[in-house]
Amino acid sequence: MLTDLDILDGLRIYCMHPDCVIQLEKEKCMERMAMDDHSSEPELVCQWMWDNLTCWQPAKIGQVIWMPCPELFEVMNEENDEFGKVSRNCTEDGWSEMFPHYVDVCLFNENGTSPDMYYVTVKALYTVGYSTSLVSLTTAMVILCRFRKLHCTRNFIHMNLFVSFILRAFSVFIKDGILYAEEESNHCFIHTVECKAVMVFFHYCVLSNYFWLFIEGLYLFTLLVETFFPEKRYFYWYTIIGWGTPTICVAVWAVLRAHFDNIGCWDINDNAAIWWVIKGPVLASIMINFILFIGIIIILVQKLQSPDIGGNESSIYLRLARSTLLLIPLFGIHYTVFAFTPEDISKRERLVFELGLGSFQGFVVAVLYCFLNGEVQSEIKRKWRSWTVNRYFAVDIKHRHPSLASSGVNGGTQLSILSKSSSQIRMSSLQAETPAT
Repeated sequence: MLTDLDILDGLRIYCMHPDCVIQLEKEKCMERMAMDDHSSEPELVCQWMWDNLTCWQPAKIGQVIWMPCPELFEVMNEENDEFGKVSRNCTEDGWSEMFPHYVDVCLFNENGTSPDMYYVTVKALYTVGYSTSLVSLTTAMVILCRFRKLHCTRNFIHMNLFVSFILRAFSVFIKDGILYAEEESNHCFIHTVECKAVMVFFHYCVLSNYFWLFIEGLYLFTLLVETFFPEKRYFYWYTIIGWGTPTICVAVWAVLRAHFDNIGCWDINDNAAIWWVIKGPVLASIMINFILFIGIIIILVQKLQSPDIGGNESSIYLRLARSTLLLIPLFGIHYTVFAFTPEDISKRERLVFELGLGSFQGFVVAVLYCFLNGEVQSEIKRKWRSWTVNRYFAVDIKHRHPSLASSGVNGGTQLSILSKSSSQIRMSSLQAETPAT
């Protein structure tokens, strides 16, 4: 299964300058040469060779080595293109000429989409998505913080999820600003501490977002299963899981990278064992959330089919479908889509789906769980009516008692007079509306 971390890692390859891709492959080849202890064996006549595009491993006389097209050509071509292989024969005089040539089997598809245009389009797509999510989530946070009647465990969990989405958007923008600031080959590899710190922050924000999605699912499932649910006590542990567990995972990953894979800006993850320190918890949270999602749907079906609910069969399924659609963006279930799709699905299609849909997820969550929430709408309407009434009485007092506006009475006294006058007006209005008995 591909996660956002893998997708963004792949996009980094797409966005790299061609010379940077070549330099990256050369660096990998040099590392393999340095780690090989068998290259000095006498039967290995043909030694390691870097031909500026492909790294050829040692071979014996008469042995034919086949290698796939360099990653540079894979980036430049469409994912569904048939890529051939190139070969060299080990002879007594060393390596033979390559057959077939790169031009014949790895040539850039001129009829395909330009890679530059492609990654610029994808980057623009998720930039718009994260920007939209950032604005909507910030607005939702202000609303939930402003109204005290909305302060409950459920909304506190929503607010932490909103914060994780906000941090995720910020981390993506900061990461792009660092990694994509320069495209020339002399800026291929950045080794500064600041750059590595940005990548650590980025992974922490993404991992925290996944864990708060998991907590949303866990909270709702527990709420449906348990009759007596001490929400405040559970919220303490939710906070530790949501923010503490990613801290531990990212700290372990950073230490391992610093000691065993301290290459570049830590933006390319070639060491699979170290990468699983972060990827493992992400996949685990997604799969557990998927199981919780199925469990919640089963519980909803049972509750909707209860005779106490009422309604015909069509309305039952309608409510079930609505509940399901609301749960999908909250739990991040869409991340499991490509876990069950064939491998021949283009990585470019995955890239657009994951980054495009994922970047707008924060916006969808803010709309569904704040702007369309009945309690939120009621509080906003109540506040609006209160503000309208106060404004009406303030204007009415200004016309009835113009001396208040021009007098030298201080602000506190004027407010007190206004409040008393407003009370008198409201009382007289009520008396006028009350029918005589």
